[in-house]
Amino acid sequence: MRILLDESLPRPLARLLPEHDIRTVDAMCWAGKRNGELLQLAAAEFDALLTADQNLEHQQNLGALPMAVIVLVAPTNRIQSLRPLVPTLLQTLQTLSARRLVRVGG
Repeated sequence: MRILLDESLPRPLARLLPEHDIRTVDAMCWAGKRNGELLQLAAAEFDALLTADQNLEHQQNLGALPMAVIVLVAPTNRIQSLRPLVPTLLQTLQTLSARRLVRVGG
């Protein structure tokens, strides 16, 4: 699965998902894009957006996008807080379908 790692998450998280094709917003030269524009760009190239932005679903019409959005919910956005979510995230990715918002953690 092609996954875009949002700026709100640490890059080392990608190494914990080795069976997936992970790209960062920074690597795509999309850093600083507003959420609406970022989602449109991502939808053209990725199956899912992985983010920690818990307000995204209230700010954007995610159902109109041909990709899924996964929100990681943890005490902080640091890798130490996110690492325990990885097993559940990997399970979620196995059955993830487009046009869905999924929260992992919390």
